[in-house]
Amino acid sequence: MFKELGQITTLMKMLPKIKEEMDNFQQKLATITAEGDAGGGMVTVKVNGKMEVLSCTLTDEAMKLNDREMLEDLIKAATNQALAKVRQSNAEEMNKVAGGLGLPPGLSLPGLG
Repeated sequence: MFKELGQITTLMKMLPKIKEEMDNFQQKLATITAEGDAGGGMVTVKVNGKMEVLSCTLTDEAMKLNDREMLEDLIKAATNQALAKVRQSNAEEMNKVAGGLGLPPGLSLPGLG
């Protein structure tokens, strides 16, 4: 029990540094990007680390499909792929931040990613 209290005390002392690092991390999220594609590259979606879609590109071949349902599925698949990649990148960056602060990898603190 006392060991856990010591860890909490140490964490409380580190709060200003943790806040600074998390502010930096939040800024970095906008610079992290990932792309997903579907249909053999007919649809490409690019997202940033804030889970915002930056672009969605359809090839001329995709437009010629003239199949709305298939295009919707391709866009959805490309978007989900891009989001999965950016989540992985975000987790890797968060682990770097946590490691730099001496926190255990995978630590989940509310509002910190």
